[in-house]
Amino acid sequence: MPKMRKTLPAELPEPVIIDVGALAESCRSGSTALVCVLGPTASGKTRYAVNLAKQIGGCEIISADSRQVYRGMDIGTGKDLGEYDGVPYHLIDIADPGTQYNAHLFCRDFAAAYADIRSRGAIPILCGGTGLYISAVTGGYDFKGTKPLSAPTEKGNAGIGNVFFIGTLVSREVRNERIDARLKARLGEGLVEEVRSLLDGTNPACNGKAVPAETLLGYGLEYKFVTLFIQGKLTEDELFTNLSTAIHQFAKRQMTWFRGMERSGIDIHWVQV
Repeated sequence: MPKMRKTLPAELPEPVIIDVGALAESCRSGSTALVCVLGPTASGKTRYAVNLAKQIGGCEIISADSRQVYRGMDIGTGKDLGEYDGVPYHLIDIADPGTQYNAHLFCRDFAAAYADIRSRGAIPILCGGTGLYISAVTGGYDFKGTKPLSAPTEKGNAGIGNVFFIGTLVSREVRNERIDARLKARLGEGLVEEVRSLLDGTNPACNGKAVPAETLLGYGLEYKFVTLFIQGKLTEDELFTNLSTAIHQFAKRQMTWFRGMERSGIDIHWVQV
């Protein structure tokens, strides 16, 4: 019987140091149209983007998170709105729970937020981990295939050019520790109660209308596994173990997407956080 070849994890990108002063000047002169801070879950994206916004000055953050758009889904999506510390943010809490939001709607809403920020002379920073949304608005996206595109002139949705990409980088070990610690914290903060309030319609964002279990299962991760727990299909231990594993796998898929962007010709400046 042939021996199985052990698959080694892909090497992490090499971190760099960002010249924030030069980046700020490039943003103010218009040479850089958009700064995009991306990275896998639990890599410190929001904290980094907020600190960068304060260093540059006059910045506003546009969220690129496919689930933080939903009102009433706060603990499970990790909104942590206090983390913005006064920096204006956009595209959070813009959709009712139970509705379906997608990349096409995000392109529309991003364009409106971007134009609004620019009209007031402010600098937009796109921040999030939903690779599809980021690709859709920054480089174009071939919605008929699965390919991030590096130039707006190629087929797919036209994107904004002159984007400066920054990736938040942590070791796999640290990321996994953060994921598990954050999950324990969210369960302690009332994640199960939040999901139950969506299921029975008592969540204020529901306006008295219950969100079907099938819809919550479709939102994935926290909402999927907690719904299964509430339905009695998972024990408390299984909830934590299965959900933790799913989040770890999700983080790997995010990194695979971002490295795919690099292979398509997009330059991501990875920073150690």
